[in-house]
Amino acid sequence: MLGFLLRLLPFWVREPLFVVIGSVFGVRLMYLAVRDHDWTPAGIGAVFLLFTAIRVHTMVQALRARRNPDTPACAPAVGTAAMTAPQAQAQAQPQPQPQPQAQAHAQVQAHAQVPVAQEKEHNAWGQALAAVAVFGAIGAVLWVGPYVLPSDDGTQRAASCPGPEHSELPQAYKEASRPVTGDQLCKALNRPDLARLLGTPGETASTASGSSDTAALTDGKVAEPEAEIGFDTYTVNLSATYNHLSVAQYVKLKKIGNEQNVKTRTVLGRPAVFSSDHTMKLEIRLGSGGSNGGPVEEGPLARTLTVALDGTDRGGYYDLTVWSQTGALPDDSALIDIAEKVLPTIPERGAR
Repeated sequence: MLGFLLRLLPFWVREPLFVVIGSVFGVRLMYLAVRDHDWTPAGIGAVFLLFTAIRVHTMVQALRARRNPDTPACAPAVGTAAMTAPQAQAQAQPQPQPQPQAQAHAQVQAHAQVPVAQEKEHNAWGQALAAVAVFGAIGAVLWVGPYVLPSDDGTQRAASCPGPEHSELPQAYKEASRPVTGDQLCKALNRPDLARLLGTPGETASTASGSSDTAALTDGKVAEPEAEIGFDTYTVNLSATYNHLSVAQYVKLKKIGNEQNVKTRTVLGRPAVFSSDHTMKLEIRLGSGGSNGGPVEEGPLARTLTVALDGTDRGGYYDLTVWSQTGALPDDSALIDIAEKVLPTIPERGAR
């Protein structure tokens, strides 16, 4: 359809248009081939340039034909000499001289034909120059655009949180405490400055998720929403547990279990505690006989900052956990900075 529409254009508009398009795309593809060391664009660019060269040759031939419209007549053949002899004799006879009025009319027509031809040639050149100017400007915009406008080449977009959950929430989320949902936690945690707070300012979030589940071994009676943001270096998980366990009681349980690296803190005027634990590593293999997996292994070490839901520590807490595949962890101060930025943005629960 596009080719049919292009054929409807005048010759001096269509051909310059083909030249501009072919040259712009050809040179651009050649440039990309040299920059990326990929010879596939070079072959395509060569086809465009060859197409452009053919169009230029066609335009040159048309210009030459327009400038020299008269071509020399061919000599008559020998077999036709006898037939043309009487005509030559008739032409040798003196012809009556044209009347002055007829001569004047012929001269007027001759003079009138010259400006018409010049005007047609001028219009053709005007159309050609206008077409080259317009499509040259379009080609320039296409060429310069990637350097001026923001480009996605080599730039990873930050992952966004999924939309609000349309499925019905568990019964534990309908109680008077009004627990937040995983979507709300994800939006609070997925901050533009989260990578900088972790100490990796050049990274971009690759994954973002949130879920509104209940705590394990509670028979679905304790709401435990969580959100997780993944980077190249670190993964950050934020969960909220709406139970009656206070942070003070939580610290006692940690000490009874002789856990190491337990440090109490105060964050945003709330009781808080640092703790460390290993993540779990589960490998699942998909074979011809169905899925099977190996034993659950110990994963890399994770660092968790547990903060009470409120300053009175009446029960319930947030868990902010960070880990990496390499086992490297940020400083504890990074987790405090994240908590001080994220927790105030989470909707508070209602009074019991």
